[in-house]
Amino acid sequence: MNYNKLGKSGIKLSEISFGSWITFAKQIGFNEVREFMHIAFDHGVNFFDNAEGYAHGEAEMLMGKCVKDFRREDLVISTKIFWGGNGPNDTGLSRKHLIEGTKNSLRRLDLEYVDLLFCHRPDLETPIEETVLAMDYLVRNGFAFYWGTSEWSEDQIEAAYDAAEKLHCIKPSMEQPRYNMFYRDRIENEYLHLFKKYGMGTTIWSPLASGVLSGKYNKGIPQNTRLAKESWLIPQDFKEQIAVVKQLTKIAQDLECTMSQLAIAWCLKNPYVSSVITGASRKEQIIENIGSIDIKSKLTPEVMINIKKILNDYTKK
Repeated sequence: MNYNKLGKSGIKLSEISFGSWITFAKQIGFNEVREFMHIAFDHGVNFFDNAEGYAHGEAEMLMGKCVKDFRREDLVISTKIFWGGNGPNDTGLSRKHLIEGTKNSLRRLDLEYVDLLFCHRPDLETPIEETVLAMDYLVRNGFAFYWGTSEWSEDQIEAAYDAAEKLHCIKPSMEQPRYNMFYRDRIENEYLHLFKKYGMGTTIWSPLASGVLSGKYNKGIPQNTRLAKESWLIPQDFKEQIAVVKQLTKIAQDLECTMSQLAIAWCLKNPYVSSVITGASRKEQIIENIGSIDIKSKLTPEVMINIKKILNDYTKK
């Protein structure tokens, strides 16, 4: 396992991390969560990702019960605030919800602080100055060590940095965007000047495009799989994506790896990716995902060019 600095900040994250979205409390319960976190940790994973909105807070509670098995200093724990409930002030990035939501998350996690705290989505109804001041308060008062954004546009992130500069507040350190072979533009183009200007780190999610890039849907959608249970995740161009995966599978076979490992290793090759968040509903998936690290060295410039050609042909359609 390699440990990457989160952008220009000092904290180091395992290049493969373990997340709780969709699986915790939905597909796996306490016993599995505990076992999976131990397996991940024993293979070098130190970063575990969560959010207040995952399973309506149950994902945080499950993780909170399991982190007691570890020395807190050995873990990097994150949560994200935006969707906290149905009340008029339970959603968004107001000062009220950011502070109350973070305290509620910490209670569910049974922690004094999280290492990384994200604004889970942009809030167009709250002034950016209010959000930045609230995040500054949370970091300065020890509720979190670093703060960042998730799925914000380039202009929104730039506005946050500008507001932090103007208000003498702590600036964001990271963004958590979706990034995979089918969703590339934000990391590879939109954010480029942010990486260079601010040294922003990234903890990317959905490296397997909700499992499409694993190859398990090449012959259809089997029962009890993620897309069967969460049909809203099925992309509109599902058939076109499967055709691409079938082409990429040939490259994976030549490299003697699985399609999942190829897709994750491809993400790891991007120098602006600090950590790739992976999930699992079976322990075998954890081992397979971590095995992507060994495949990264096999992605020679020639292989990367071949992959890029396949992906570019898909993008042009």
